Amino acid sequence: VYSPDYNITFMGLEKLHPFDAGKWGKVINFLKEEKLIADDLIVQAREATDEDLLVVHTRRYLNKLKWSFVVAAITEIPPVAFLPNFVVQRKVLKPLRTQTGGTIMAGKLAVDRGWAINVGGGFHHCSSDKGGGFCAYADITLAIKFLFERVQGVSRATIIDLDAHQGNGHERDFMDDPRVYIMDAYNRYIYPGDGFAKRAIKRKVELEWGTEDSEYLQKVHTHVEGALNEFKPDIVVYNAGTDILDGDPLGGLAISPQGIVKRDEVVFRAARSRGVPVLMVTSGGYQKRTARIIADSILNLHSLGLLGRDRPACALGSPSLQHTVTDSAKDFSNLSLQ
Repeated sequence: VYSPDYNITFMGLEKLHPFDAGKWGKVINFLKEEKLIADDLIVQAREATDEDLLVVHTRRYLNKLKWSFVVAAITEIPPVAFLPNFVVQRKVLKPLRTQTGGTIMAGKLAVDRGWAINVGGGFHHCSSDKGGGFCAYADITLAIKFLFERVQGVSRATIIDLDAHQGNGHERDFMDDPRVYIMDAYNRYIYPGDGFAKRAIKRKVELEWGTEDSEYLQKVHTHVEGALNEFKPDIVVYNAGTDILDGDPLGGLAISPQGIVKRDEVVFRAARSRGVPVLMVTSGGYQKRTARIIADSILNLHSLGLLGRDRPACALGSPSLQHTVTDSAKDFSNLSLQ
């Protein structure tokens, strides 16, 4: 699931944050170069409307985003504070709303087809009434709430958050919700350090500075398996941040590109072997090479048959499956994303 509208470009302002604000398009381009997908095999994400966002967000919070200085604080790009808000809405928030719509659509696709990947999304620091850390909309919470409310047979969800940072947004949103099980593995010393939100984590994996592949992959395997054995979900939402990569300026971990590819494989194998649909979002990742790694991981999942034709159809499937895939997303978007 993708749209060219995901990418943030405006007078170079996006370069003032370490985030590669064009990485989503680069992932798609790499997948096209490898002949895995073509334009007609991409489900076009649609921008989430205010009506959609109000399923989770408070009106008060959405009104706050009409102040440019608030958006500047959330995105950590100070000059945004001096831009007219109509420019901020169009150039900064619309891309994030479109990625949020993509996550909601991908949730329905995952349930219908066994898996789906939103090439964007994963705004795990945003909760219903507070944004932060480049996260203005709570797309993970929204996707799960939409599935609970609108898709029969989906009443239990597991969030597996493997971004380098604690996912305090969805944790605050699902603090007292027994339908949602959260596993979170993160660098214990970095942002956000949200002690209150940690109370929502059912399986907490706190990592040390500079954690490397062998220790990391062993912990991921053990705890992903343990999480899915402990709680039987109807959907897994996998926050696949690549800011665990060695050298990331914010993540503080030391995982190799091959380690990231293997990590994603571990999660998909665990979910698919149990017949649990998996929705993947790409979340954080602050180096130019992360787009190539995300693409390589998707190619690896495909080569291993975890996205193959012998399994449910999906957005990156064969041309013969494309109409059923886009129809599936449209069926859901008729209920939302008008």
